[in-house]
Amino acid sequence: MSDKDWYSKGLRFSCQGSGHCCANHGEYSYVYLTDDEVEGLARELQLSSTEFRERWCTLEEGWTVLRMDEPNCPFLTEERRCSVYPARPKQCSTWPFWTENLREQHWEKVVKALCPGAGQGRLFSPEEIERIAAENDANYDA
Repeated sequence: MSDKDWYSKGLRFSCQGSGHCCANHGEYSYVYLTDDEVEGLARELQLSSTEFRERWCTLEEGWTVLRMDEPNCPFLTEERRCSVYPARPKQCSTWPFWTENLREQHWEKVVKALCPGAGQGRLFSPEEIERIAAENDANYDA
């Protein structure tokens, strides 16, 4: 049985708007940013890329990482909405279909515990899931 057989009929996901994915969760406390994403976020906030990096980012092992000094992403509003949604990073827009989440035990124990939308709503086909995961992977392989 391959690692992918468990979702051969697809997976359900529908964002519930809880904001849980935008909170610090140990290993899920890192939002990695490409240079293009930094530029997009800076534009959205009407800042220069340099200003954005100085205010909102750290460097970790060669990666630009969104600084998560608070329990939640700095762009999560009190209403549990993303204030930079049009420019949100690929990592955010592809959640929960990340390659590392597509192991059955991880999905069932970690993703579902973290995300109330995992297992709910629209059925994504295996092809859609793998396309989304590959899109996220490719974004950070550049």
